[in-house]
Amino acid sequence: MENRIIIEDCEKIVTKVGLEELGGKEVLLTGATGLIGTYLLYSVYVFNQSAFKPIRVTIVCNRELPIHLKGLGREEWLNIINGDLSEDPTLFKLGIYDVIIHAAGYAQPNKFMDNQLKTLRINTYCTQYLLGRVKINGRFLFISTSELYSGSDDIPYKEQTYGITMPDHPRACYIEGKRCGEAFCNIYAADGKIQSKIARVALAYGPGVRLDDSRVLYSFIKKGLDGDIRMLDSGSALRVYCYVADTVENLWNILLKGKDITYNVGGISHTSIYGLAKRIAQILNVGVTMPEVGNGEMTGAPKNVYMDISKVKDEFGKIDYLSLEDGLRRTVDWYRQYFI
Repeated sequence: MENRIIIEDCEKIVTKVGLEELGGKEVLLTGATGLIGTYLLYSVYVFNQSAFKPIRVTIVCNRELPIHLKGLGREEWLNIINGDLSEDPTLFKLGIYDVIIHAAGYAQPNKFMDNQLKTLRINTYCTQYLLGRVKINGRFLFISTSELYSGSDDIPYKEQTYGITMPDHPRACYIEGKRCGEAFCNIYAADGKIQSKIARVALAYGPGVRLDDSRVLYSFIKKGLDGDIRMLDSGSALRVYCYVADTVENLWNILLKGKDITYNVGGISHTSIYGLAKRIAQILNVGVTMPEVGNGEMTGAPKNVYMDISKVKDEFGKIDYLSLEDGLRRTVDWYRQYFI
């Protein structure tokens, strides 16, 4: 099945960024079956369609490729290693690479809360190991998170903002794991042998997830497709969503052109969770039902996720972000194509 929407998005990404510098290079991409990994992988697919020197990519998968990636499994430039990245036998299968993009880790709160030790290991021990698998003068991009700012009231968060959560925070496996991973990246960057970059990503959304993705935006789409969006609480928490194509465009820019080490990567579409539900309901022509008694918000979830993204704007000239309404429509269309 052709990924028309994803391919259209990635054609625009490649046109804007240009991946020629990676032609003929060996790239390791972890987390390739996730949302961001999917768009990174399809960016390479688009580039390789007409490249004189294709980018050769190795990915690590601990389960079957999702339906939207199965077609890529036959590409000659793609090497698939089966295994769990949190375990030594899988890590020991890896070679040495010109570029490593470390996007693995459980971005879904339900999953990282249920897999705390693996989450911590992937972002700490695994990050250190991968940094050691980059060729001299090679590049490394660590996909970090806006959750590092948790506990701070200094909104919108700048790259210099301090998070103030403690190691016993309910989401510490994710927050502290990413914080430690960033520390490794900074140490290797200071050494000067490789170019190490950090992207603190917040609330990327769009086509290219598994049907069992439990994040709230996809939960609302699935509920709406079934006829009604039932809220679990008041939906008062605030979020700024970023369409995945805009996120990945910024990631490629950071990897290939970034002058600094750490960058915020987020969007401009500020809304409440309830406002998000209303937008999705309008697209699907269904209602939104509020609970008589809320079940409470997810443990430790931030009240407001809003990052200052002026650094990527100033450095890369990125100002053309897809609106939330248009991004949601593309995501809903993709769901209908694959899951209905």
